[in-house]
Amino acid sequence: MLWHHLNQGEGAVVADRAIGVWLSITALARSEGADVGVRHAVTACGEAVGAGAALSMSASGGSYEPVFATDPRSSDLEDLQATLGQGPSAEVIGGVGPVLEGEMGGAGALARWPEFAAAAVDRGVAAVFAVPVGAGAARLGALGLYRDWPGPLSAEQFNAVLLYADAVLMLAMDERGGLAPGAVDLLESGFTERRAEVHQAAGMVSVQLGVSLTDALVALRARAYAEGRTIAQVAADVVARRLSFTRPEFSLSGWGALVQEESAASADEPSPESEQTEDERPEGGE
Repeated sequence: MLWHHLNQGEGAVVADRAIGVWLSITALARSEGADVGVRHAVTACGEAVGAGAALSMSASGGSYEPVFATDPRSSDLEDLQATLGQGPSAEVIGGVGPVLEGEMGGAGALARWPEFAAAAVDRGVAAVFAVPVGAGAARLGALGLYRDWPGPLSAEQFNAVLLYADAVLMLAMDERGGLAPGAVDLLESGFTERRAEVHQAAGMVSVQLGVSLTDALVALRARAYAEGRTIAQVAADVVARRLSFTRPEFSLSGWGALVQEESAASADEPSPESEQTEDERPEGGE
């Protein structure tokens, strides 16, 4: 928490800033006619620095996954870090302190996170910042910020982000040190929907490849990694039958090397076989 890094002389200044942070959070909740919750702290943080914002958290000490984002792009990039295992939020979750990258298109970011940095730049993100949500060694999650223009956060902005992360922690925890009801709801809604589709897709891939569910999940993640997509996006395609996995030919390139994709349109459209000769039919056609 920010307070642990300050001397007494700085405390009064931070107290004033903290009041401003909490006023912005409560004002946002009041505008919705809702009780103050974690999502208001995340949203207010993004607004304070002119960035999209996303929160990744852990359920019951398990794996961390994105549970809330202010916009689709931030959600996509937070999810992509969970899939790739690389990026500012991924490093913060792994135990690193705040990770602040103001030049996602720079050589340093591209060397540090090759796939993620390229994906961020492709999506128009020039700077990414991530700070831990937790106290000391205890990490509840990571707060990620995705900004359109390059450059560092100012000292004032950085301190404000740390205060917003403290607010997320305070709103997420109850007086006994467990998750508050609102945070539980946020976690359950994010995890349940994501896991249900991923697990359904894993079951389908398991049947297609004749492998265990664990290996099917590995194949899904490998596919997502290779395409620079999230596992949730690949799972959605599998469940919608836009994507199917064939048994891999290990003589080619191993897991997931052969994947047969069929668009929904072509699946619904019967091929006019009576008007095609054998040579005119598409490869693999019946």
